[in-house]
Amino acid sequence: MGAMSPAHWAIVAVVLLVLFGSKKLPDAARGLGRSMRILKSEVSEMHADEVVPTTSDEPKAVTGPKA
Repeated sequence: MGAMSPAHWAIVAVVLLVLFGSKKLPDAARGLGRSMRILKSEVSEMHADEVVPTTSDEPKAVTGPKA
């Protein structure tokens, strides 16, 4: 129900070809690919920054709120 059939993809391809033209379409796809690579590297870098390995086996002291 939510998936696109091959006919839908063909319609999308024709609309893109009409909008961008056959000369600009490869450049647009190249730019999109470049942007996706940058986004992917930034996301993976953010995930790497979130994971902080702990080297100490000592439990950390938990303090309550100061009154």
